[in-house]
Amino acid sequence: METIGILGIGKLGICFALNLERVGYKVIGVDINEAYVAEVNNKTLFSHEPLVMEYLAKSVHFTATTHIEEVLNSPAKLIFIVVATPSAPNGGYNHYQIERIVAQLEQAGRQPFERHLVIMCTTMPGYADTVAKRLEPFNYTVSYNPEFIAQGSIMHNQVQPDQVLIGEANEEVGKKIARLYQTMCQNQPVYCHMTRLSAEICKLATNCFLTTKISFANAIGDLATQAGAEPNKILAAIGADSRIGGQYLRHGFGFGGPCFPRDNRALGKFAHEQNYPLLIGKATDEVNQQHLNFQLNQYLQNFPPDEPLVFEQVSYKKGSVLIEESQQLALAVALARAGRQVIIADVPAVQQQVKVMYGNLFEYTQ
Repeated sequence: METIGILGIGKLGICFALNLERVGYKVIGVDINEAYVAEVNNKTLFSHEPLVMEYLAKSVHFTATTHIEEVLNSPAKLIFIVVATPSAPNGGYNHYQIERIVAQLEQAGRQPFERHLVIMCTTMPGYADTVAKRLEPFNYTVSYNPEFIAQGSIMHNQVQPDQVLIGEANEEVGKKIARLYQTMCQNQPVYCHMTRLSAEICKLATNCFLTTKISFANAIGDLATQAGAEPNKILAAIGADSRIGGQYLRHGFGFGGPCFPRDNRALGKFAHEQNYPLLIGKATDEVNQQHLNFQLNQYLQNFPPDEPLVFEQVSYKKGSVLIEESQQLALAVALARAGRQVIIADVPAVQQQVKVMYGNLFEYTQ
Protein backbone atom coordinates (compact mmCIF):
# COMPACT_ATOMS: atom_id res chain seq x y z
CA MET A 1 0.00 0.00 0.00
CA GLU A 2 1.52 3.32 -1.09
CA THR A 3 1.87 6.01 1.55
CA ILE A 4 0.95 9.64 0.80
CA GLY A 5 1.80 12.58 3.04
CA ILE A 6 -0.51 15.59 3.26
CA LEU A 7 0.77 18.67 5.07
CA GLY A 8 -2.34 20.61 5.99
CA ILE A 9 -5.63 18.76 6.49
CA GLY A 10 -8.04 21.67 6.80
CA LYS A 11 -11.11 22.16 4.60
CA LEU A 12 -9.37 21.06 1.40
CA GLY A 13 -6.65 18.80 2.72
CA ILE A 14 -8.93 16.50 4.67
CA CYS A 15 -11.13 16.02 1.61
CA PHE A 16 -8.10 15.10 -0.49
CA ALA A 17 -6.88 12.74 2.23
CA LEU A 18 -10.22 10.96 2.51
CA ASN A 19 -10.65 10.63 -1.24
CA LEU A 20 -7.18 9.08 -1.51
CA GLU A 21 -7.70 6.76 1.45
CA ARG A 22 -10.95 5.58 -0.05
CA VAL A 23 -9.21 4.29 -3.20
CA GLY A 24 -6.46 2.40 -1.39
CA TYR A 25 -3.72 4.77 -0.26
CA LYS A 26 -2.31 4.99 3.25
CA VAL A 27 -2.48 8.68 4.17
CA ILE A 28 -0.63 10.54 6.90
CA GLY A 29 -2.06 14.02 7.46
CA VAL A 30 -0.29 16.76 9.39
CA ASP A 31 -1.91 19.75 11.10
CA ILE A 32 -0.72 22.15 13.80
CA ASN A 33 -4.04 22.15 15.68
CA GLU A 34 -3.82 19.43 18.34
CA ALA A 35 -7.55 19.46 19.15
CA TYR A 36 -8.44 19.19 15.46
CA VAL A 37 -6.02 16.28 14.98
CA ALA A 38 -7.57 14.50 17.95
CA GLU A 39 -11.06 14.94 16.47
CA VAL A 40 -9.86 13.49 13.16
CA ASN A 41 -8.25 10.47 14.81
CA ASN A 42 -11.24 9.94 17.10
CA LYS A 43 -13.56 10.42 14.13
CA THR A 44 -15.57 13.03 16.01
CA LEU A 45 -14.82 15.90 13.62
CA PHE A 46 -17.82 17.99 12.61
CA SER A 47 -17.80 19.41 9.09
CA HIS A 48 -20.33 21.27 6.97
CA GLU A 49 -18.69 19.82 3.86
CA PRO A 50 -20.77 16.96 2.39
CA LEU A 51 -19.33 13.43 2.74
CA VAL A 52 -16.41 14.40 5.02
CA MET A 53 -17.87 12.93 8.20
CA GLU A 54 -19.22 9.90 6.33
CA TYR A 55 -15.87 9.09 4.70
CA LEU A 56 -13.95 9.80 7.92
CA ALA A 57 -16.14 7.36 9.86
CA LYS A 58 -15.36 4.63 7.34
CA SER A 59 -11.65 5.39 6.96
CA VAL A 60 -9.09 2.79 8.03
CA HIS A 61 -5.75 3.92 6.61
CA PHE A 62 -5.87 7.64 7.36
CA THR A 63 -4.12 9.00 10.44
CA ALA A 64 -3.50 12.57 11.56
CA THR A 65 -0.59 13.98 13.53
CA THR A 66 0.93 17.28 14.59
CA HIS A 67 4.44 16.01 13.85
CA ILE A 68 5.81 16.39 10.33
CA GLU A 69 8.48 13.86 11.28
CA GLU A 70 5.89 11.08 11.02
CA VAL A 71 5.66 11.77 7.30
CA LEU A 72 9.43 12.08 6.92
CA ASN A 73 9.96 8.80 8.78
CA SER A 74 7.50 7.04 6.47
CA PRO A 75 8.13 5.69 2.95
CA ALA A 76 6.00 8.48 1.43
CA LYS A 77 7.50 9.75 -1.82
CA LEU A 78 4.61 12.04 -2.75
CA ILE A 79 3.97 14.76 -0.15
CA PHE A 80 1.26 17.35 -0.80
CA ILE A 81 1.09 20.80 0.79
CA VAL A 82 -2.52 21.92 1.27
CA VAL A 83 -2.40 24.94 3.57
CA ALA A 84 -3.99 28.37 3.39
CA THR A 85 -2.41 31.20 1.42
CA PRO A 86 -4.45 34.21 2.53
CA SER A 87 -4.54 37.41 0.54
CA ALA A 88 -1.87 39.98 1.33
CA PRO A 89 -2.62 43.73 1.52
CA ASN A 90 -0.86 44.25 -1.82
CA GLY A 91 -3.27 41.91 -3.62
CA GLY A 92 -0.93 38.93 -3.74
CA TYR A 93 -0.81 35.87 -1.50
CA ASN A 94 0.80 35.40 1.87
CA HIS A 95 2.91 32.23 1.67
CA TYR A 96 3.87 32.14 5.35
CA GLN A 97 2.24 28.76 6.02
CA ILE A 98 4.15 27.18 3.14
CA GLU A 99 7.30 28.93 4.33
CA ARG A 100 6.91 27.37 7.77
CA ILE A 101 6.70 23.91 6.21
CA VAL A 102 9.68 24.52 3.93
CA ALA A 103 11.75 25.63 6.94
CA GLN A 104 10.83 22.41 8.75
CA LEU A 105 11.84 20.33 5.74
CA GLU A 106 15.16 22.16 5.53
CA GLN A 107 15.74 21.62 9.24
CA ALA A 108 15.04 17.89 8.88
CA GLY A 109 18.01 17.64 6.52
CA ARG A 110 18.68 15.78 3.30
CA GLN A 111 16.30 12.90 2.66
CA PRO A 112 17.57 9.34 2.23
CA PHE A 113 15.62 9.02 -1.03
CA GLU A 114 14.08 11.51 -3.44
CA ARG A 115 10.75 12.87 -2.29
CA HIS A 116 8.30 14.79 -4.45
CA LEU A 117 6.72 17.82 -2.81
CA VAL A 118 3.51 18.96 -4.50
CA ILE A 119 2.10 22.41 -3.69
CA MET A 120 -1.69 22.42 -4.05
CA CYS A 121 -2.50 25.83 -2.57
CA THR A 122 -2.79 28.93 -4.72
CA THR A 123 0.52 30.78 -5.00
CA MET A 124 1.89 33.81 -6.78
CA PRO A 125 3.42 32.88 -10.14
CA GLY A 126 7.10 32.14 -9.69
CA TYR A 127 6.85 31.15 -6.02
CA ALA A 128 6.98 27.38 -6.61
CA ASP A 129 10.27 27.82 -8.50
CA THR A 130 11.82 29.54 -5.47
CA VAL A 131 10.75 26.65 -3.22
CA ALA A 132 12.22 24.16 -5.71
CA LYS A 133 15.62 25.88 -5.58
CA ARG A 134 15.63 25.90 -1.78
CA LEU A 135 14.72 22.24 -1.40
CA GLU A 136 16.80 20.75 -4.22
CA PRO A 137 19.85 20.25 -1.94
CA PHE A 138 17.63 18.28 0.45
CA ASN A 139 16.63 15.70 -2.19
CA TYR A 140 13.17 17.09 -2.99
CA THR A 141 11.54 17.87 -6.29
CA VAL A 142 8.77 20.47 -6.24
CA SER A 143 5.66 20.49 -8.43
CA TYR A 144 2.53 22.64 -8.49
CA ASN A 145 -0.90 20.99 -8.65
CA PRO A 146 -3.73 23.37 -7.66
CA GLU A 147 -7.29 22.27 -7.07
CA PHE A 148 -10.35 23.56 -8.91
CA ILE A 149 -13.05 23.06 -6.30
CA ALA A 150 -16.02 24.85 -4.78
CA GLN A 151 -17.01 24.90 -1.13
CA GLY A 152 -19.98 22.61 -0.63
CA SER A 153 -18.89 20.12 -3.30
CA ILE A 154 -15.17 19.61 -2.61
CA MET A 155 -15.28 15.83 -2.32
CA HIS A 156 -17.17 15.52 -5.59
CA ASN A 157 -15.04 18.11 -7.40
CA GLN A 158 -11.84 16.27 -6.48
CA VAL A 159 -12.95 12.97 -7.99
CA GLN A 160 -14.80 14.49 -10.96
CA PRO A 161 -12.47 17.25 -12.22
CA ASP A 162 -12.65 18.68 -15.73
CA GLN A 163 -8.89 19.04 -15.80
CA VAL A 164 -5.88 18.09 -13.68
CA LEU A 165 -3.30 20.85 -13.82
CA ILE A 166 0.26 19.62 -13.19
CA GLY A 167 3.14 22.07 -13.04
CA GLU A 168 5.67 19.29 -13.03
CA ALA A 169 9.21 19.28 -11.69
CA ASN A 170 10.04 16.92 -14.55
CA GLU A 171 8.23 14.49 -16.82
CA GLU A 172 8.72 11.50 -14.51
CA VAL A 173 7.24 13.30 -11.51
CA GLY A 174 4.38 14.58 -13.65
CA LYS A 175 3.49 11.00 -14.54
CA LYS A 176 3.55 9.98 -10.86
CA ILE A 177 1.10 12.74 -9.97
CA ALA A 178 -1.12 11.86 -12.94
CA ARG A 179 -1.23 8.19 -11.90
CA LEU A 180 -2.44 9.18 -8.45
CA TYR A 181 -5.33 11.11 -10.01
CA GLN A 182 -6.07 8.28 -12.43
CA THR A 183 -6.56 6.07 -9.39
CA MET A 184 -8.70 8.59 -7.50
CA CYS A 185 -10.82 10.15 -10.25
CA GLN A 186 -14.13 8.63 -11.26
CA ASN A 187 -14.08 10.30 -14.68
CA GLN A 188 -11.56 10.93 -17.45
CA PRO A 189 -10.26 14.47 -16.92
CA VAL A 190 -7.87 16.27 -19.24
CA TYR A 191 -4.31 16.12 -17.88
CA CYS A 192 -2.50 19.40 -18.47
CA HIS A 193 1.27 19.08 -17.99
CA MET A 194 3.39 22.24 -18.01
CA THR A 195 6.05 24.11 -16.06
CA ARG A 196 5.43 25.27 -12.50
CA LEU A 197 5.27 28.93 -13.57
CA SER A 198 2.82 28.16 -16.37
CA ALA A 199 0.58 26.21 -13.99
CA GLU A 200 0.58 29.02 -11.42
CA ILE A 201 -0.52 31.51 -14.09
CA CYS A 202 -3.06 29.03 -15.49
CA LYS A 203 -4.72 28.51 -12.11
CA LEU A 204 -5.29 32.23 -11.64
CA ALA A 205 -6.29 32.80 -15.26
CA THR A 206 -8.92 30.05 -15.16
CA ASN A 207 -10.75 31.66 -12.27
CA CYS A 208 -10.29 35.11 -13.76
CA PHE A 209 -11.99 34.00 -16.96
CA LEU A 210 -14.96 32.82 -14.92
CA THR A 211 -15.17 36.15 -13.09
CA THR A 212 -15.06 37.93 -16.44
CA LYS A 213 -17.91 35.77 -17.70
CA ILE A 214 -19.97 36.47 -14.58
CA SER A 215 -19.40 40.21 -14.82
CA PHE A 216 -20.25 40.21 -18.53
CA ALA A 217 -23.50 38.34 -17.86
CA ASN A 218 -24.50 40.73 -15.08
CA ALA A 219 -23.60 43.79 -17.16
CA ILE A 220 -25.76 42.60 -20.07
CA GLY A 221 -28.52 41.63 -17.63
CA ASP A 222 -28.41 45.06 -16.01
CA LEU A 223 -28.48 46.78 -19.38
CA ALA A 224 -31.47 44.68 -20.47
CA THR A 225 -33.27 45.42 -17.20
CA GLN A 226 -32.61 49.14 -17.55
CA ALA A 227 -33.93 49.11 -21.12
CA GLY A 228 -37.03 47.06 -20.27
CA ALA A 229 -35.84 43.95 -22.14
CA GLU A 230 -35.61 40.31 -21.02
CA PRO A 231 -32.23 39.63 -19.37
CA ASN A 232 -32.62 35.91 -18.77
CA LYS A 233 -33.83 35.17 -22.29
CA ILE A 234 -31.00 37.23 -23.78
CA LEU A 235 -28.35 35.44 -21.72
CA ALA A 236 -29.85 32.01 -22.42
CA ALA A 237 -29.63 32.72 -26.13
CA ILE A 238 -26.03 33.91 -25.83
CA GLY A 239 -25.13 30.80 -23.83
CA ALA A 240 -26.69 28.56 -26.46
CA ASP A 241 -23.83 29.49 -28.78
CA SER A 242 -21.38 26.58 -28.51
CA ARG A 243 -18.45 28.99 -28.66
CA ILE A 244 -19.65 30.60 -25.44
CA GLY A 245 -21.63 28.09 -23.35
CA GLY A 246 -24.22 28.74 -20.69
CA GLN A 247 -22.25 28.06 -17.50
CA TYR A 248 -21.73 31.17 -15.35
CA LEU A 249 -23.80 33.17 -17.83
CA ARG A 250 -26.79 34.12 -15.71
CA HIS A 251 -28.16 37.38 -14.36
CA GLY A 252 -27.76 37.24 -10.59
CA PHE A 253 -25.41 38.22 -7.83
CA GLY A 254 -21.84 39.19 -8.56
CA PHE A 255 -18.88 36.93 -7.88
CA GLY A 256 -17.50 36.55 -4.37
CA GLY A 257 -16.18 33.90 -2.02
CA PRO A 258 -12.68 32.81 -1.04
CA CYS A 259 -11.23 32.27 -4.54
CA PHE A 260 -12.56 34.36 -7.42
CA PRO A 261 -12.01 37.91 -6.11
CA ARG A 262 -8.54 37.30 -4.76
CA ASP A 263 -7.36 35.30 -7.78
CA ASN A 264 -8.45 38.16 -10.00
CA ARG A 265 -6.52 40.66 -7.88
CA ALA A 266 -3.45 38.42 -7.69
CA LEU A 267 -3.26 37.92 -11.44
CA GLY A 268 -3.56 41.68 -11.85
CA LYS A 269 -0.67 42.20 -9.44
CA PHE A 270 1.48 39.66 -11.28
CA ALA A 271 0.65 41.27 -14.63
CA HIS A 272 1.65 44.68 -13.27
CA GLU A 273 4.98 43.22 -12.10
CA GLN A 274 5.53 41.91 -15.63
CA ASN A 275 4.86 45.39 -17.07
CA TYR A 276 1.71 44.12 -18.75
CA PRO A 277 -1.35 45.66 -17.05
CA LEU A 278 -4.28 43.24 -17.22
CA LEU A 279 -7.07 45.61 -18.19
CA ILE A 280 -9.69 42.87 -18.46
CA GLY A 281 -9.19 41.84 -14.83
CA LYS A 282 -9.43 45.44 -13.63
CA ALA A 283 -12.62 45.97 -15.64
CA THR A 284 -14.09 42.75 -14.25
CA ASP A 285 -13.69 44.01 -10.69
CA GLU A 286 -15.18 47.39 -11.59
CA VAL A 287 -18.18 45.78 -13.28
CA ASN A 288 -18.74 43.56 -10.24
CA GLN A 289 -18.97 46.67 -8.06
CA GLN A 290 -21.14 48.46 -10.62
CA HIS A 291 -23.54 45.52 -10.61
CA LEU A 292 -23.82 45.65 -6.81
CA ASN A 293 -24.69 49.35 -7.04
CA PHE A 294 -27.29 48.59 -9.73
CA GLN A 295 -28.89 45.90 -7.55
CA LEU A 296 -29.01 48.28 -4.58
CA ASN A 297 -30.81 50.93 -6.63
CA GLN A 298 -33.24 48.33 -7.99
CA TYR A 299 -34.18 47.25 -4.47
CA LEU A 300 -34.55 50.83 -3.25
CA GLN A 301 -36.75 51.76 -6.22
CA ASN A 302 -38.90 48.63 -6.42
CA PHE A 303 -39.60 47.78 -2.77
CA PRO A 304 -41.65 50.11 -0.52
CA PRO A 305 -39.60 51.65 2.32
CA ASP A 306 -41.74 49.98 4.99
CA GLU A 307 -41.53 46.48 3.46
CA PRO A 308 -39.14 44.10 5.25
CA LEU A 309 -36.50 42.60 2.97
CA VAL A 310 -35.77 38.95 3.71
CA PHE A 311 -32.48 37.36 2.61
CA GLU A 312 -32.72 33.59 2.78
CA GLN A 313 -29.08 33.25 1.75
CA VAL A 314 -26.17 35.60 2.44
CA SER A 315 -23.34 33.08 2.11
CA TYR A 316 -21.37 33.63 -1.07
CA LYS A 317 -23.05 30.66 -2.77
CA LYS A 318 -25.84 28.20 -2.13
CA GLY A 319 -24.76 25.19 -0.09
CA SER A 320 -21.88 27.00 1.60
CA VAL A 321 -21.60 28.65 5.01
CA LEU A 322 -18.79 30.98 3.92
CA ILE A 323 -19.52 34.71 3.79
CA GLU A 324 -16.13 35.90 2.55
CA GLU A 325 -16.68 38.68 -0.01
CA SER A 326 -20.30 37.56 -0.41
CA GLN A 327 -22.14 39.88 -2.79
CA GLN A 328 -25.46 38.83 -1.27
CA LEU A 329 -24.27 39.95 2.15
CA ALA A 330 -22.81 43.15 0.72
CA LEU A 331 -26.21 44.01 -0.76
CA ALA A 332 -27.97 43.23 2.54
CA VAL A 333 -25.53 45.50 4.39
CA ALA A 334 -26.00 48.34 1.90
CA LEU A 335 -29.79 48.10 2.18
CA ALA A 336 -29.71 48.05 5.98
CA ARG A 337 -27.38 51.04 6.06
CA ALA A 338 -29.78 52.82 3.69
CA GLY A 339 -32.41 52.50 6.41
CA ARG A 340 -34.30 49.43 5.21
CA GLN A 341 -35.44 46.64 7.52
CA VAL A 342 -33.39 43.60 6.51
CA ILE A 343 -34.02 40.11 7.89
CA ILE A 344 -31.37 37.38 7.61
CA ALA A 345 -32.96 33.93 7.35
CA ASP A 346 -29.85 31.89 6.48
CA VAL A 347 -28.73 28.80 8.42
CA PRO A 348 -27.51 29.25 12.02
CA ALA A 349 -23.83 28.82 11.08
CA VAL A 350 -24.10 31.76 8.69
CA GLN A 351 -26.20 33.87 11.05
CA GLN A 352 -23.63 33.47 13.79
CA GLN A 353 -20.86 34.84 11.55
CA VAL A 354 -23.03 37.76 10.43
CA LYS A 355 -23.93 38.63 14.02
CA VAL A 356 -20.24 38.78 14.94
CA MET A 357 -19.54 41.15 12.06
CA TYR A 358 -22.67 43.31 12.02
CA GLY A 359 -24.50 42.75 15.31
CA ASN A 360 -27.96 44.33 15.37
CA LEU A 361 -27.71 45.87 11.89
CA PHE A 362 -30.06 43.03 10.87
CA GLU A 363 -32.94 41.06 12.29
CA TYR A 364 -32.61 37.28 12.30
CA THR A 365 -35.10 34.48 11.82
CA GLN A 366 -35.13 30.79 10.92
